[in-house]
Amino acid sequence: MKRLIISLALLVAGVAGAGAQEIPFDGSVGFLNVSANLAMGEVAGVATTSKGHLLAYVRTGEMATAGASRIFTHGGSRLYEFDAAGKYVREIGQGVYGFLFGQAVRVDAQDNIWVVDRGSNMIMKFDQAGRVQMVMSRKPESVSLEGRAPGGGGRGGRGATGAGINGDNFNRPTDVAWDAAGNIFVADGYNNARVAKFDKDGKFLKTWGAKGSGEGQFNMPNSIAVDAQGNVYVADTGNKRIQVFDNNGTFKTQLTNAGSAAAVCISPGAHQFLYSSNSNAPDAMDNGEIYKMELDGKVVGKFGKAGKLVKEFGAVNEIDCRNPNTLYVGEVMNWRVQKVTLH
Repeated sequence: MKRLIISLALLVAGVAGAGAQEIPFDGSVGFLNVSANLAMGEVAGVATTSKGHLLAYVRTGEMATAGASRIFTHGGSRLYEFDAAGKYVREIGQGVYGFLFGQAVRVDAQDNIWVVDRGSNMIMKFDQAGRVQMVMSRKPESVSLEGRAPGGGGRGGRGATGAGINGDNFNRPTDVAWDAAGNIFVADGYNNARVAKFDKDGKFLKTWGAKGSGEGQFNMPNSIAVDAQGNVYVADTGNKRIQVFDNNGTFKTQLTNAGSAAAVCISPGAHQFLYSSNSNAPDAMDNGEIYKMELDGKVVGKFGKAGKLVKEFGAVNEIDCRNPNTLYVGEVMNWRVQKVTLH
C-alpha cells in the first residue's frame, strides 16, 4: 500500500501544474483602437517598449507557394504600434522584404525592435525610427508552403537532424533573446531544432541542439528567454518541458511541471519571474493556462484556460512581461492581444 501511495504521488506531481493555486486576474481584449481599415489576423507576436507602447506582429496576408526558383513574395505579415492608451500610432516596416509569416516580435534593452519571421527565415532589427539596423539569415532559394526550406536537416546541417549549420542560416526560426552583454540567442525551431548564439554585432559564436528528447535536444523549441545571470530558458514545446542552459549552452536542468511550454517570458527587476503558456493547439480546446514560476521552476500559480471569451486564451504564441503583474499575450486562434492584470 505504501508503494502504491508513493507511485500515485509521483504520478500527480508529473501532471502539469498539479495543485497549483489559481491566481486571480482580469482580462481585457478591447483596449486597442483598431480602425476598420487596419488589417488584423493571427497575432503571432506582442511586445512593449520602455515608453509603454505596444507592438503586435500580425499574420494578415498571402502565403508563399511551392516553387523551384527564388521567390520575392512579401507583405504576408504586418507590424503595428499602439501607444500606452491603445491608440494606433503607426505601421513599422510596411512592405519590408522579410515580412512573410510572422512568428515573434521582441524589444531589447535599447528599445530596438526585433522581428522574427518564420516564413522568410529572417530576423530583422529595427531602431525606434523604423529603420532596419541588422538582418539575420535570408529567404531560401526555393520554398514550399509556409516558407519551408528544402531538406529536413536544416539548410545544410551539421550531421544530426535539426542541428543546422554554423552561422545565421535559419530554417523557420521561432524567437530571439539577449543577455546583459547584448549577445543574441536565436531559437531556430520548426525545421531545425537548435539555439544559435551571436555577439551583439551579429557575429556567430556557437550553436547547440538537434532533434530528440535527450538533454540539449529539442522537439520544436518555440520560445526563448534569458535571465539576469545569463542563463538561457528554451520552451521545448514538443517535449513538454523548459530546458535551462548556462550562457555557453551547457545543460543545467529541465522544468517539466508546466505542461507543453509554447511561450516563455522572464520579467525584469530584482526578483525575476518566469511565465510559461501551456498553449492549446489550434485544433483543440485543452489546457491553455499560463504559469507564473520562480526561476528554479517552483510554480507560484496559474491562470486562465483555453477558450474564446475574455480571460480565456486561444493558442498563445507570445507573452510580454515587462511589468510582472500586467502581461500582454498574443493569441493566434482568437486574432487578438489580450491584456492580463494579475492580482
